[in-house]
Amino acid sequence: MDGHFFFYLLNPAVGLLLMTAFLTLWHFQRERRYIAIAALGYGFSAAGFLIQDVLPNIEASPNRTISNLCFLLAASSLAVAILSRYDLPTPFRWLAGILAVGMGVFCWFLYVDPDLTVRIYAISFTLGTVALFVAVRLKTVQKPRFIDKILFAVCILSAANFILRPIIIFSYVGHFETYDDFQHSIYWTTVQVTQTLISVMIAFNLMVAVALDHMSDLKQESQIDRLSGLFNRRGFEERAAEVLDGSARHVRPVAMLLADLDRFKLVNDTYGHAAGDQVIASFGKLLRESASGEMIAGRIGGEEFAVLMPGSNTASARLFAEALRVSLNAAAIPGLPEDVRITASFGVCASTFGEDLSVLLRQADAAMYGAKRKGRDRVNVSAGKPVEIISNAIRPV
Repeated sequence: MDGHFFFYLLNPAVGLLLMTAFLTLWHFQRERRYIAIAALGYGFSAAGFLIQDVLPNIEASPNRTISNLCFLLAASSLAVAILSRYDLPTPFRWLAGILAVGMGVFCWFLYVDPDLTVRIYAISFTLGTVALFVAVRLKTVQKPRFIDKILFAVCILSAANFILRPIIIFSYVGHFETYDDFQHSIYWTTVQVTQTLISVMIAFNLMVAVALDHMSDLKQESQIDRLSGLFNRRGFEERAAEVLDGSARHVRPVAMLLADLDRFKLVNDTYGHAAGDQVIASFGKLLRESASGEMIAGRIGGEEFAVLMPGSNTASARLFAEALRVSLNAAAIPGLPEDVRITASFGVCASTFGEDLSVLLRQADAAMYGAKRKGRDRVNVSAGKPVEIISNAIRPV
């Protein structure tokens, strides 16, 4: 046993340590499957280096086949983990094709026409292609954060390491005649060192990403009303203020809609608070399903809801409110008798350039209470004639 043996333990130790770290993270965040996939990748990496360097008593050819297969599986697992973290689809057929070609070339030049140099190129270029593939996919991420840019750079660095390093080193030191020469060469030393660094850099970036995702979830939970599934008042005001700032910069119209459930206290008193909660949950679901991608919907009071509509004017906001009104009338609410229908009063306004959130909320609130005064179950437009659509088939509660 010499110094090389302990040097060869470096990558297996790093791989096992990182695998353990990711498995620990996954234990506490089971919903993030990419963490478990990353752990699997580092497990494959550790196994590959153990078989390659630490278990020389295994028959040579199977040893090299299994170890290099582990390296390719490690790279593909990390690729899937990174893409999954960004909700990017993984083209498994393409990935499997890349691995099959690389492994096929490796096996041909191991069993049929032995050539150590070609085998090195086959595995290195395959690993580089996988890293480059991930980098290309990451380039499509919308609004990347700093950590996302760092991970993209690490993928580029990894691709360059696998593709350029063997070309550069072989041009200086020449090719290897025996496998023992390869394992004691400057090339294999660079493999050990660079692989350790790249493994740690990828793991560090993924762990930071996990932490950021967790903090984002905590922030979102603090801004979400659990009963309705919409933003609470704090979350609504923060998101709405951001959208209003952007709309002001780009001179885009913005409409505001307020809705208040009619006679909600009577529902609670008559049918109980559980039924009242079902009313809130049902209307929240209706808003979530009806709102488009840019709209921001929130429950800003007990039975009061707000929707900010970027790019909309009072006409389109009125139509949206009317659609909500009709859908709510037609909805059967769990916990209420079948013949009972819930109604809501709606107030709509639109911004002129420079109005802030508080002004819009006051205008929409005034319009909404105008709808209440006119008999409820209707849409009222601020600074204009209210739209009144009254259905005799609706039974108020």
